[in-house]
Amino acid sequence: MPSTPESSSVPSQNRWFAAEVHAHDSHLKAYLRGAFPSIRDVDDVVQESYLRVWRRQLVQPISSAKSFLFKIAQHLAIDTLRREKRSPLESVGDLPALRVLDHAPDAAARACTNEEIELLLNAIESLPPRCRQVFILRKLHGLSQKEIAEKLGMSERTVEVQGSLGLDRCERYLRTRGVAGRTAP
Repeated sequence: MPSTPESSSVPSQNRWFAAEVHAHDSHLKAYLRGAFPSIRDVDDVVQESYLRVWRRQLVQPISSAKSFLFKIAQHLAIDTLRREKRSPLESVGDLPALRVLDHAPDAAARACTNEEIELLLNAIESLPPRCRQVFILRKLHGLSQKEIAEKLGMSERTVEVQGSLGLDRCERYLRTRGVAGRTAP
């Protein structure tokens, strides 16, 4: 039966820890890496396990330090995975070196984009029905001229003309409202 830390001196506590607990260090790390491969820092789990075993030994003698150590480490690993699942944040060592760029448009750009989209929808809506159908199928749905011709029962040449006409009219509509360039899709 291992001696308890209360009944012995610090050197004997250290010997107990080295012989009964720390002796399993490499096996414990190998077990954790194999059983819990998604844990980022196995050494943290091992150190916390050592601390808990040490504290427990101070209160009550441990009959099988190896079993107790592995069981504590297993529970800590599971708790770590649960915590990471709830909060999937990655730790960053050097915050100043971390460059964070926000590529999302700001509120003004989003408002401008929304306004342009609204204008484009109005431009498409202002097209004659056949022209609008061709424009939508070609530019928004990405169908080929041949597919549109078959779908609408018209020649490919008519589809080409109607598509070009729709694009020109949408461009003109947008220019008269202050949106420059070819904004139509």
